[in-house]
Amino acid sequence: MSQPLRLGIAGLGTVGIGVVRIIRQHAAMLKARTGREIVISAVCARDPDKDRGVSLSSYPWETDAVALATRDDVDVFVELIGGHEGIAKDAAEAALDAGKDVVTANKALLAIHGQALAVAAEAAGRALRYEAAVAGGIPVIKALTEGLAGNDITRVMGVMNGSCNYILTRMESAGLSYEEVFAEADGLGYLEADPQLDVGGIDAAHKLAILSSIAFGTRVDFDGIALEGIDRVSIEDIHAAADMGYKIKLLGVAQKTGRGLEQRMQPCLVPDTSPLGQLDGGTNMVLIEGDAVGQIVLRGPGAGEGPTASAVLADVCDIARGLRGPVFGVPADTLTASVSASAQLPAPYYLRMSLEDKPGALARIAKVLGEAGVSIDRMRQYGHEDTSAPVLIVTHKTTPASLNEALGAMEGTGVLAGTPVALRIEDV
Repeated sequence: MSQPLRLGIAGLGTVGIGVVRIIRQHAAMLKARTGREIVISAVCARDPDKDRGVSLSSYPWETDAVALATRDDVDVFVELIGGHEGIAKDAAEAALDAGKDVVTANKALLAIHGQALAVAAEAAGRALRYEAAVAGGIPVIKALTEGLAGNDITRVMGVMNGSCNYILTRMESAGLSYEEVFAEADGLGYLEADPQLDVGGIDAAHKLAILSSIAFGTRVDFDGIALEGIDRVSIEDIHAAADMGYKIKLLGVAQKTGRGLEQRMQPCLVPDTSPLGQLDGGTNMVLIEGDAVGQIVLRGPGAGEGPTASAVLADVCDIARGLRGPVFGVPADTLTASVSASAQLPAPYYLRMSLEDKPGALARIAKVLGEAGVSIDRMRQYGHEDTSAPVLIVTHKTTPASLNEALGAMEGTGVLAGTPVALRIEDV
């Protein structure tokens, strides 16, 4: 008869408690599905006396995560502490050194130290699993490493931070400013202790770096992601984009190009009829494109106790079944250094600007765009606001270099009332 699979859980916040609950509630089901009983040998958290809504008195406690990771009665170290340095990294490394398998929900740890950890895990013949690190309950890691293993992946893109998607959709539905909705989201506890991890795009970029590595066989390269958050998105842009048939999303995109690997996390416009355009609230969505399968869409809750704990248990169950494989889909020592694209692929752009109430003002802007090689697809001019008039322009596909040349030249026209806003329109 198979021996139980013994877990040591470090970190008893929302997700850790969710894992405990699932193991207690579904013990018989988990055993039936894996052929092994899954048990908790010990736990670790900073405050053993904190009321977590679940009695943990039956479990041995460790005050040091490294000690938990190296216990003789732990087969799988479940790291739910968070952070890319310090105790989370030390404990994960110690677990692998001690011959333990590791399951983690820590995207920052993998985005920064994923290559070194993958090398260590594979050298030790141990599993390092991290489904819960990307898009919560959506099984996107399994989709890339298993379900789509027969595909040459060409593009991965999606909305990977529910807090940002909540802010942008709330701004549109309630007609509120970014500052107002940010304060609301913060008050509801939707944002990290450091909100820049969310609204600055850092959290989502960690996830994109992991997906990009699996999709394209490259070493995780968080520093190679062009990063822009949502703090400059205004309610005016959201309304104007809607008027032109678009929604604004914080969109992560990784794709192979003839000039290298393009990785970016930035606010983009997407058609309001597209799957991404119809994504509201805190939900995540990942689109994957492969040469054989075409495009698939994965949608679901990107955070929270149940969804993230569900992803943790998926990894635990695979380990219980004896399933192991390369951490990032191919052996870590075969992952190549990513070569960042020298330029982004051409795309249409949305431009919003206010022009001074002067004769020929719009003609000067059109001339500047034409001289930079940027052609206009659609344009709208609205009623005057005091001494200026708002103008919206959607361009045909152009390069960021050409667009920046045009924006620079606009400054010398003498007809701008304020700084123009430019947002990429993504083809989905």
